[in-house]
Amino acid sequence: MEWKPGDRVVLRYRLEDGLHDALGDVIESTVDHVTINTRRGPVRVEAPTMVTGKKVPPPPAFPVK
Repeated sequence: MEWKPGDRVVLRYRLEDGLHDALGDVIESTVDHVTINTRRGPVRVEAPTMVTGKKVPPPPAFPVK
């Protein structure tokens, strides 16, 4: 994992109840886990549960009227 704090990523991970996605900015990235700041708050994903992940572009900016 070559993500660093501030990178925007989407990460799919598997828990007992199925697959989950975390989308947001990386807060912390280590060999054991990644913590992502999502809209619902920080999500810590342990390395053994990770299925796939990638960097994504920033969210679209909506024009102010």
